[in-house]
Amino acid sequence: MSGIDETDPLLLASQLCSRLCHDMLSPVGALTNGLELLADEKDPQMRQRCFELLEQSARTSAAKLKFFRLAFGAAGGFGEQVSIDEPKAVIETLAADAKRVELNWAIEAASVSKSAAKVMLNLANIGLDALVRGGTLDVGIEVRDDATEIVVRAAGAKIAFDPLIGEALGGRMDPAELTGRTAPAHLLAMLADKQGGLIQTHADAGTLLMGATLPNMGSDTGLNPPEYAG
Repeated sequence: MSGIDETDPLLLASQLCSRLCHDMLSPVGALTNGLELLADEKDPQMRQRCFELLEQSARTSAAKLKFFRLAFGAAGGFGEQVSIDEPKAVIETLAADAKRVELNWAIEAASVSKSAAKVMLNLANIGLDALVRGGTLDVGIEVRDDATEIVVRAAGAKIAFDPLIGEALGGRMDPAELTGRTAPAHLLAMLADKQGGLIQTHADAGTLLMGATLPNMGSDTGLNPPEYAG
C-alpha cells in the first residue's frame, strides 16, 4: 500500500470537488424544481408551500457551502485560531436539516486551531451521515497545553458507516483508490499525520465513536491553499 504522504494532490483535489458537487446537487436541484413549480402554480396555499421549500433549499445550500469553506478551505487566514462559534453554527444548521437528530455539546474553549475546526466539522458531518434514522450527535473538544482532543459520538436506531471511511480516517487507505466519498476522511488523516496526531473510529449496530488527538503546534499547519484565503 502506498504511504499517506504519496497522495496525488490532483487526485485528492478532484475527488473533493466531486464530493462538493455531489452534496450541492440535491439542494440546488430542489431550488430549480421549486422555481418551476412556483411559475405554474396558482393556488395561494401551494405557492406558500413552494416558498417554504425554496427557503429550506436555500438555507441548506448556504450551510453546505459554509461547511466546505471551513472544512476544506482557508477560512480565517493563516496561523490564526477559529472562533468555536463558526463550526458550531454550521454543524447546528446541518443537524437541523438532517431532522430527528439531537445535538449535544461538550466544549469549553472559545476558539480552536483551524486544523481542529476542520477535524471537528468533518467528523460531525460523518456522524450526521451515519444517523440514517435519526438519533443523537455528541461533540466534545478539550484543548490542553500539549494537544487538542476531539470526540464525536453518533448514536441511533441504525448506524450506516462505510468501513472504507474508517480505513481512510486511520490513514490505512491506498491514496490511489480515493473516491469522492473517502477523500474528506483521507484529508483528515493527512492533516493529523502532519501534526503527529491520530484519528480512531469504532462502530457497532447503534453507535459510531470517532476520536482525534492533534498535538498543539507553535503555528497551525492546516492544509490550506494560500491563493484562496477566505
